[in-house]
Amino acid sequence: MSKNLEFKVGERVVYPSHGVGEIVDVEAQMIADISLKVYVISFPQDKMILRVPVNRASAVGLRTLINKNDIHEVYAILQGKPKRGNKMWSRRAQEYETKINSGEISAIAEVVRDLYKNVDNDRSYSERTIYESALNRLASEIAVLENISEAESSAKLIDLLKEKLAA
Repeated sequence: MSKNLEFKVGERVVYPSHGVGEIVDVEAQMIADISLKVYVISFPQDKMILRVPVNRASAVGLRTLINKNDIHEVYAILQGKPKRGNKMWSRRAQEYETKINSGEISAIAEVVRDLYKNVDNDRSYSERTIYESALNRLASEIAVLENISEAESSAKLIDLLKEKLAA
């Protein structure tokens, strides 16, 4: 999968381990006498700037935002039945982290769905942290697509999960 993705300045992109960012520049850098083109990606929510070599963008999983059709798939996943984990929490936690950091929106939606069940109950700190991380990642991408705030996006996703539990 070494196809070169071309992103433009001003375009919103998803970096797997950091979520939604914006390409603010494409610059050439000299590293050991080799000129390297890099995308400069800003993540204002984390107050972070990341530089990704253009020729490695697809290898690191940099991708465009999902489209409106993909949102329906996300909503369908959230309304699906949560997978019951019969492994030890430490193993499941590792799998959840891997799904979140994959940057795949459907995998992140699965984590949110699976960990929502006891949102108000007796949830461990690590479970709550992983759940919130997945929810924030999902909400940030949907917020950009639907042109709403991240808080509105989060509320909408939680309402969707509550509806399913009530049914």
